[in-house]
Amino acid sequence: MKTTFYSNGKLLITGEYLVLDGARAFALPTKFGQNLIVENGSGYQIQWKSYNIDGEIWFEDTVTFDEIINNPSVTTESVKTTLINILHEAYLLNPAFINNSEGYTVITKLTFPKNWGLGTSSTLLNNIAQWTQIDAFTLLKNSFGGSGYDIACAQNNFPVLFHLENEKPIVEPVKFAPSFTGNLYFVYLNQKQSSKNAIAFYKEKRNNLETQKEAINQITKEVLKAENEDHFRHALEKHENILSRILETKTVKECLFPDFNGTVKSLGAWGGDFVLAVSRENPNSYFAKKGYPIVVPYKEMIL
Repeated sequence: MKTTFYSNGKLLITGEYLVLDGARAFALPTKFGQNLIVENGSGYQIQWKSYNIDGEIWFEDTVTFDEIINNPSVTTESVKTTLINILHEAYLLNPAFINNSEGYTVITKLTFPKNWGLGTSSTLLNNIAQWTQIDAFTLLKNSFGGSGYDIACAQNNFPVLFHLENEKPIVEPVKFAPSFTGNLYFVYLNQKQSSKNAIAFYKEKRNNLETQKEAINQITKEVLKAENEDHFRHALEKHENILSRILETKTVKECLFPDFNGTVKSLGAWGGDFVLAVSRENPNSYFAKKGYPIVVPYKEMIL
């Protein structure tokens, strides 16, 4: 029997980093995501293949049930060891998917380029959680760590307001359909950032952030309720300035696009993947001249 699972990709619009400390974050699920296709196999092992959007296999290996159950310690991190760790944590939460099976054939298929950073890991985690019938937020906490906003996007087809309350994820559906979405663009920087490393860097820099957290919460409200593009831009720019001070680094506009006639905001892990650009004119030629030819309009990116 063949079973298919699907999860949405994600983009974090407000609350990056501070969401780890309970700030309210606004996130959007994307039209892009990842499928996971499971069939029964044999040999008490999983034959695993992962495909990129172009049909190219970017990972292929065999994982034995024994490796999943015992999770052998290794000194080097690889795609296989990461996968074994996820499956091991899933096994601890629900052993039945291993104990009641003779094996599996698993295929994953991304609907976006793997290096775009829209959630290769979070969509995989949520798909594995669906398959093994466990809680995806718990699986995330026990494997990669992180706030869980990306899992919220993986599971929902609408904008979400996300925060942690006593370390538990709170997900609220919100409306976000401003008249100016035609002026919103996502620009790919092609500077992949490690989420783990970015979080570790933030934790080194942070101190007592209650004041900043409340400011971010207020900005998130302003972003959601912005009556016009100017209000929206102003809120994003305030957000950038607060994070710039916390992380002790220049904003992405200061670093890369100081002459851009509009607003540019970092998303998620600062310095990599996508940024949000707000522009009344089509900015494709501007960013292409700067060496960033991938510009995705809001309506082509967001569910």
